[in-house]
Amino acid sequence: MATAAAAGAEGAMRLGMIIDYSGGFAETVELLQEYERNGLDLVAVAEAYSFDAVSQLGYIAAKTDRLQLMSSIFQIYSRTPSLTAMTAAGLDYVSGGRFNLGLGASGPQVIEGFHGLKYDAPLGRTREVIEICRQVWRREPVEFRGKHYRVPLTKEDGGSGLGKPLKLINHPVRSQIPVSVAALGPKNVALVAELANGWQPLFFHPLKAHRAWGEALEEGYARRDPSLGELDIQLQVSFHLGDPPPEAVQRVRDQLALYIGGMGARDKNFYNQLACRYGYEAEAKEIQDLYLAGRKSDAATAVPDELVAAVSLMGDSADIERQVREFREAGVSTLLLNPLAGSAAERVAQVGGLAGIVGAKTGS
Repeated sequence: MATAAAAGAEGAMRLGMIIDYSGGFAETVELLQEYERNGLDLVAVAEAYSFDAVSQLGYIAAKTDRLQLMSSIFQIYSRTPSLTAMTAAGLDYVSGGRFNLGLGASGPQVIEGFHGLKYDAPLGRTREVIEICRQVWRREPVEFRGKHYRVPLTKEDGGSGLGKPLKLINHPVRSQIPVSVAALGPKNVALVAELANGWQPLFFHPLKAHRAWGEALEEGYARRDPSLGELDIQLQVSFHLGDPPPEAVQRVRDQLALYIGGMGARDKNFYNQLACRYGYEAEAKEIQDLYLAGRKSDAATAVPDELVAAVSLMGDSADIERQVREFREAGVSTLLLNPLAGSAAERVAQVGGLAGIVGAKTGS
């Protein structure tokens, strides 16, 4: 992970925040200017199978002036590549060039269970979606003959034969909108290191990340176009500055149990596979067995304390400084925080405290 580590070891870490689908959207948006004064640089909106992220990002764009915006993530299956590109260009337009396109494959439970689309070839589709998006943003007539997407759709492809190559009507604010990809599997991570501007991993263990992804990252870096610059590792992480209350720790533990134990079928759970690559094979099996048997509380109890501590950012200033140093040395350059403090005022203040630790810029 030399390339990413070198990037993360230099300069200040960037602070971002995830706005998810669990509620509190209006309150959080109203506080974004205060968060920005306390060092926040980026806000990301999750989508999953809740409200769409586009409308929320557009609302945030209208409410802010300087914060960077990001989708976390748009699923590659639920929008055509050209629509994904149009949407990103539109959000970049209404935000004055502040949007970052976060993409991901999601999983069969959401894609087949909610959207009714076949979950196939996530690796190949991700590559082709990125390539088509960048063609659209360059305002080239879109002509793409991939394995999974063919634009225009010709008669030979099953179309009417009337489609002609079209280019985006409007001139985008930027012809190179940053692309960030959520990925966990080695092949997907290699693709990210090759093609993307950013990488959004989940449950990133800084002391075991090389074991899980080191070879994949080096493989991707070997094919990376230097014009893309360094890969921005944008880490989603639960955060609490100060001794965390038991309920905050339990939230992290419950989330790990849900993802390792129940996010996907027994033989197709990407998070369970990640825990195994970290070296927690026996624990991952126990968590999954308990969770799928309906014993969710027992599954959460089975999550190793060391894993809970490693993939979160919680503790007093000394603990946080150590954890930040470990993340930085592992190549992390952006922290996408999920603040766990009980009140809005506490969450804003704790982000400000973290900004002082990581060296993020604060003030009006």
